[in-house]
Amino acid sequence: MKPTSIEVARLAGVSRTTVSFVLNNVKKSGISEATRTKVLNAAAELGYEPNAAAQSLASGSSATIGLVLPDIQHLYVDAFLARVVASVAEESRAQNMKLLIESTDGEASQNYRRLAKSGRVDGLIVVNPREGDYRELSEINRLFMPLVAFGSPSRSIATGYEFSTTGSNNFVNAKLAVNHLIQLGHKKIAHIGFASSTFASVHSRERGWLSALEEAGLEQYAVKEFANLSADSGYQACLRLLQKNTSFSAIFVGNDTVAFGVIKALSDKGLKVPEDVAIVGYDDIPLANYAPIRLTTIKTFPEEHGQKSVAMLLEQLNGNTAATHHRIESQLIVRDSCGPKLTA
Repeated sequence: MKPTSIEVARLAGVSRTTVSFVLNNVKKSGISEATRTKVLNAAAELGYEPNAAAQSLASGSSATIGLVLPDIQHLYVDAFLARVVASVAEESRAQNMKLLIESTDGEASQNYRRLAKSGRVDGLIVVNPREGDYRELSEINRLFMPLVAFGSPSRSIATGYEFSTTGSNNFVNAKLAVNHLIQLGHKKIAHIGFASSTFASVHSRERGWLSALEEAGLEQYAVKEFANLSADSGYQACLRLLQKNTSFSAIFVGNDTVAFGVIKALSDKGLKVPEDVAIVGYDDIPLANYAPIRLTTIKTFPEEHGQKSVAMLLEQLNGNTAATHHRIESQLIVRDSCGPKLTA
């Protein structure tokens, strides 16, 4: 296996940052000649060669961020994701950094490592990793390059592997949305989420919905359906929900785009929003405030997420390698799709 900077640091008895400064010939690093010699000897003994991209970063040239998406097709239908990507691109440009966008497309573990070893990027921003990817991401962070995971919890419950993360608390946000419906008097609150619960953020929203119902003693009314990220899939999921032998007076929907499809399906079946069914979405995309029925939703600040992920990665590239976790508080935005409190 190719030697790593961590192994050089261990052999030389110094930090990984010191190894980076020495091998990349960073000026004004304050490293003594004796330490420099130890690092160079350790690197020679192990046959370690620094990554060309990292050398360009240290010399002041443009570094390259690898932005990894779970599926490039999501950009066509997920307005929130598109705003995150745009924000990462803008902040990268502001920091004189290049941006390379990649997609895992179902082979996450292989593609993460392939990109990390390619020499094309200095660090990774990984959007919505699957819970099963945590071990691989931790290894990449430890052996190859720094990374920040967006939309991921700080630690996997299953493995305990940790790496830097930024995002909002999907579990708490979902409870906020559902509790709003409960406070309006709704008891039978359905959920239209997403088919792949392997994504940590998706799983957390579903758990938040169910937790709110359980705390209110309403779990016996829990009914759910699944969509993907498109309005059409929300339309079809709502039709399937209506075919179930379970009534409901409100729906918590996994994102705003899907919610628009849900509202159309209800309308086509002769049901009015919010008079017959109340709706809460998620993300607060711009259209939520301008749709014919203005959507009550969770505002999650995608631009701030994108900017912060770049800033966190840049800190790591500059030597601050300790894992950090940033959470941006979301807000419940109340508009027209829930209506007033129900009367007895």
